[in-house]
Amino acid sequence: MSNIFCSSIGKKLVMSLSGLFLVVFLLLHVSVNLTALFSRAAYETACNFMDTNIFIQVMVPVLALGFAIHILFSLIITLKNQKARPVKYSVSNKTEVSSWAAKNMFVLGLIVFCFLALHLTHFWAKMQLQHFMGKHGENPYDLLVTLFSQWYYCVIYVVWILALYFHISHGFWSAFQTLGVNNSKWIPRFQLIAKIYAILVTLAFISIPVYFFLGLNQ
Repeated sequence: MSNIFCSSIGKKLVMSLSGLFLVVFLLLHVSVNLTALFSRAAYETACNFMDTNIFIQVMVPVLALGFAIHILFSLIITLKNQKARPVKYSVSNKTEVSSWAAKNMFVLGLIVFCFLALHLTHFWAKMQLQHFMGKHGENPYDLLVTLFSQWYYCVIYVVWILALYFHISHGFWSAFQTLGVNNSKWIPRFQLIAKIYAILVTLAFISIPVYFFLGLNQ
């Protein structure tokens, strides 16, 4: 079993599975964040649930491990490909090989990672982390208002989400191909699902800073 995960195919399988795990997390995360567009009470209730629910508390280190595994294996695969031939994902035709997102998956992932660190500093560290430490964190709704009233943070956030869009739109469907779903019938379907998912998640995430920056909450 260890030999499988040490192989090139095994590493791609691990990266694909961890990527799909993070795709599910993104959907849950943006669903919680969208409650801020309804009311202060709805968002604060959702955040309080995230802070106090035992299942969520257990999933936090699991989620962190998922990010670490995905980043680590993508780095290993990228470095190995640079030494050999540039095969980042298993693809079925030259069109996908030459696509911009396919050729820049690692760079896009690096952008997502850098902005993720900034996002965790501005949100998670001031809210959920404080709760874990037994302290009273900042009010989540007030934090949204403060941060997204600054145009430069909104720009940074939008750039981050756009990079995430390109990363997901290719990575989502190619993960299934790596897992063995590589026939001409299912790949186009997964490509369509990936595109729709990426668009919906992107619009949902971007709507939050736009909503607060324009002062629609007032």
